[in-house]
Amino acid sequence: MSEDIAKTPADHVADTLLQLKEMRHYSKGNVERLTAAWMLFDGELSNLKQTSKIDDLMNRQGQLHDALEAVISDLEEIHLSMQPAAVEE
Repeated sequence: MSEDIAKTPADHVADTLLQLKEMRHYSKGNVERLTAAWMLFDGELSNLKQTSKIDDLMNRQGQLHDALEAVISDLEEIHLSMQPAAVEE
């Protein structure tokens, strides 16, 4: 049986960073796909009077992506500060 190794606070921050970076990756892809679809069907959506709904979704997805970037940056700084200082020879 393998022993469970207790995670340090730095390990938890690293795990959270990995999850946020994965979310950022998918968020970026979603924005790109939605933008591409929007560009292809803008005329049709205009005729259906649905453009404001798509605009709102694109704005919200962009805001999520920007917020993810900010949190990732903050946590990277925190994670770096949690690392043991390098020993100079």
